[in-house]
Amino acid sequence: MWKDFKEFAFEGNVIDLAVAVIIGGAFGKIVSSLVEDIVVPLMGILLNGINVEHLVYTVGSAELTYGVFIQSIIDFLVIALAIFLALRFLIRRKKKEAEEEVVEVDSQAQLLTEIRDLLKEQHK
Repeated sequence: MWKDFKEFAFEGNVIDLAVAVIIGGAFGKIVSSLVEDIVVPLMGILLNGINVEHLVYTVGSAELTYGVFIQSIIDFLVIALAIFLALRFLIRRKKKEAEEEVVEVDSQAQLLTEIRDLLKEQHK
């Protein structure tokens, strides 16, 4: 049982998952900073200095802080866009690498075919 646990915890996908979680946390901080320090101030400039986060609607003694909700939507959209762009970049990169590998194999096969044909002609 200890051996199985050891293989699971230290040799399997758990290490990869841990690294992904750590990188994801750091990436989340970067995106949060992007939203809080760049996107929201730009929105404030576009809206003549209105700060979205502090938008509040008061009904009696209750306060509806819909600005925080709007900020959460902006956070989500920026995070989704960042992940989309990163994945799109990685997928395109992998496709290009795969195409290059296929091209290399095709050119090698062509060269080998030519060499084979030349050797056949020499032996005739």
